Amino acid sequence: MIEPSNPELSEFRIRPAEESDVKLILRFITELGEYEKLSHEVVATEENLRKTLFEQKMAEVIIGESEGQPVGFALFFHNYSTFLGQAGIYLEDLYIKPEMRGKGFGKTMLRHLAKLAVERNCGRLEWACLDWNEPAICFYKGLGAQALNDWTVFRVTGSGLQALAGD
Repeated sequence: MIEPSNPELSEFRIRPAEESDVKLILRFITELGEYEKLSHEVVATEENLRKTLFEQKMAEVIIGESEGQPVGFALFFHNYSTFLGQAGIYLEDLYIKPEMRGKGFGKTMLRHLAKLAVERNCGRLEWACLDWNEPAICFYKGLGAQALNDWTVFRVTGSGLQALAGD
């Protein structure tokens, strides 16, 4: 997974998150919320991350470390494609600290997830990106990812979710 031609990556490691990383994961989520101008939507707590990630195992997290220091994370889970008849990996969040961007860490983490998808016999790896985040869009397209402009994402949350559930 490490590109030997890039000296920045020689000390880069990816590891599965452990329960003791909950505080770090929440910090990365908070920083991502700030970057995406969505801080007001971050309501995650250490307690609910611990429960959903490590007790219920609803998603997985990998931590990227450079020279032993955490520089980013990715949170992902399996979804399923009825058309492919296969599971996929949905990348909910990929975050690299701003001062660590441009060193190949994000690309290496995406390659790690792609390898994981292949090992797990998944039909695809997919994610969403905010339409204003031009640096990320260019980065993803540079990796060969295609924007699905003919699809619209829908979401129901909060009181709307409760109403739809009939509560």
